[in-house]
Order: sequence, then structure tokens, then C-alpha cells
Amino acid sequence: MLGFYDYTVVLTYVSLMISIFGMFCALGGNFRYAILCLAVSGLCDMFDGKIARTKKDRTEDEKKFGIQIDSLCDVVCFGAFPIVICYCLGMKGPVSKMILALYGVASVIRLAFFNVTEEKRQNETSELRQYYQGLPITSMAIILPFIYLIQRFCGIHFLFILNAAVVIVGVLFISDVKVKKPHNPALFLLVALVGLALAKMFHML
Repeated sequence: MLGFYDYTVVLTYVSLMISIFGMFCALGGNFRYAILCLAVSGLCDMFDGKIARTKKDRTEDEKKFGIQIDSLCDVVCFGAFPIVICYCLGMKGPVSKMILALYGVASVIRLAFFNVTEEKRQNETSELRQYYQGLPITSMAIILPFIYLIQRFCGIHFLFILNAAVVIVGVLFISDVKVKKPHNPALFLLVALVGLALAKMFHML
């Protein structure tokens, strides 16, 4: 069989399957479960790199495959999936559709640029990355749950806030800004905050 199927990429595949299931939820109007799938997919992405690095004897092909498969899955999980959610939440006008299309383009550019620079960086050093150039695409898995959570408080302004958030995040994907890579304490804090948002969201049954 083509490809690699060891434990270093399993979490990436799981993240992709969760996102596809989440798209079905969004298309069916089950937004809370769609947002949950997005958050869980983001959680998987947070740790798939850490798991991959535990395998010290990875071949060059395995490393390159890991970079490629991670970004290809991210295009679906944090590029296409949020677009489906936002469209189903009401971003259906001509301007909103253009915003979503540009968000999709920005996400692909962001990931392609990351692939090029990450492969080059790994050829030059074995040190862990300390900064990202541009906002990581997985940020939408943190931002969108909070935006959805405030929906009931925004009333008629919700769609404006949603459109503005998608524009800002998309622009930050391709902005030449340094974003410090969160390490364990910050990661746990982010996970806890998103977990609280999800708990609050499901409390609104």
C-alpha cells in the first residue's frame, strides 16, 4: 500500500476523519457538534507533531511525508471545514462568499509556505521551531468556538462579527508576523479555555 501508516501519522488521519464527520454535522444543522469536531481536530493537531518526534529513527521520506500529510489534512480540517461551518451559519451573501473564498486561498498559501520553509529548516537544524511566520491555520479551531459561543449575545450583529473574524484570521495567515509557538503550559491553557467554551456551549441545550 502507498503511504505510511505508523503511529507517527495516525493522529493526523484521525483529525481528518473527525473534521469530515464535523462537516456532515454542519450541513445537517448540528452546529454544536460541528464546533466540537473542529475543536477536537485542533487538539489532535496540537499533539501530532510531538508524537511524530518520539520516533527517533524516522527516514527522510517519513519526515517529508509527515510534513506533507499534515498540511494536506490541515487544508481540510482548518481551511475547508471552517468555511463549511461559517457558510451554514449564515455567510451566504455575495460578500460573505468572497470572504470565505479568500480565506480558503489564504489557508492554502499559508500551508504551502510553511511546507517550503519547514523542510528547509529541518535540513538545516534539528532544533524545535520557536516562532511561526504568520498565524497558524489551526488557530481557527480556537477562535471559532468562542465566536459561536457569543452568538446568542450578539443578535443581528453576529454575522458581521463572523465575517470580520474570518477576514482578520485569513489576513493573519499570510501576514509576515512572528507568532511565538506555544509550549506545554500555554497549550494546556488553550485546551482548558476551549474546553470551558465547549462545556458552556453544550450547557445551552
